[in-house]
Amino acid sequence: MVRKSIAVMALVIAAGPAALAQLPPQPPPVASPLSRGTEQEQAACHPDVVKYCQTELAANENDVFGILGCLQRNRQKISRACNTVLTSHGQ
Repeated sequence: MVRKSIAVMALVIAAGPAALAQLPPQPPPVASPLSRGTEQEQAACHPDVVKYCQTELAANENDVFGILGCLQRNRQKISRACNTVLTSHGQ
């Protein structure tokens, strides 16, 4: 009985990595929406954030979603550089 249990455990341990190898490759991780972007991206949008998003900055300057929403609401007014940043991130 003990030999049978050991044999079953050995089979499970050996089969585990083989089963994982059968899984399809996973896509790379998506950038977090909470990311503030690169320094260049921040520089491109900073003037627009200061100009159009004072309410969001006053409420919580770390509210990435609030500031993003503000930039989207003001899409027609923001600079071409900031618009390019938003577009490059699928916004």
